[in-house]
Amino acid sequence: MLDATPDSRTINPSDEEIHTILEQSRTIAVVGLSDDPSRPAYGVASYLQQQGYRIVPIHPDATIVLAEQAFPDLRSVPFPIDLVDIFRRAEFVGPHIEEAIDIGAGTIWLQLGIRNETATRQARAAGLKVVVDRCTKIEHMRLLGNR
Repeated sequence: MLDATPDSRTINPSDEEIHTILEQSRTIAVVGLSDDPSRPAYGVASYLQQQGYRIVPIHPDATIVLAEQAFPDLRSVPFPIDLVDIFRRAEFVGPHIEEAIDIGAGTIWLQLGIRNETATRQARAAGLKVVVDRCTKIEHMRLLGNR
C-alpha cells in the first residue's frame, strides 16, 4: 500500500535541481542492494558505478556487492553519504529515512513506484532534498547522459 497523494509527482525538485543533485553527489548508498544481478537495484547501482559514483550497498545479508563492501544499515557506514537511493517498498521506507537524517545524508531518492508522504515530509523537515518515484539511472541518462 502506498501512502501517497495525487500530488506526489509534483513535489519533486525541478530538472535543474535533480541535475545538481546528481552532479554534486559522489557517494550513493543503495538501500536494498543485494548481489542478485536480476534485481533492479543491482542494474541501477552497476550503471551508477560505471558513471563514476561510489556505490555503498546497504543490505543486512550482503557482504560484497559490485566489488564494494556492504553494510547492514546506513548507521554502520563509516564515511559520509551524499545520496541515499532506496529500493524498498513504501511501508519500509521510514526507518531508512530516519537513518539518513541521523547520518547527515544530503538527499533521499525513492525509486520508481515508491511513495511515502509521511517519510518524505519527515526528510524535508530535517532539511534533506527528496526525490520521489523516479529512477536514478533514468534521470542520470536523461539529464547528464551516459558519460
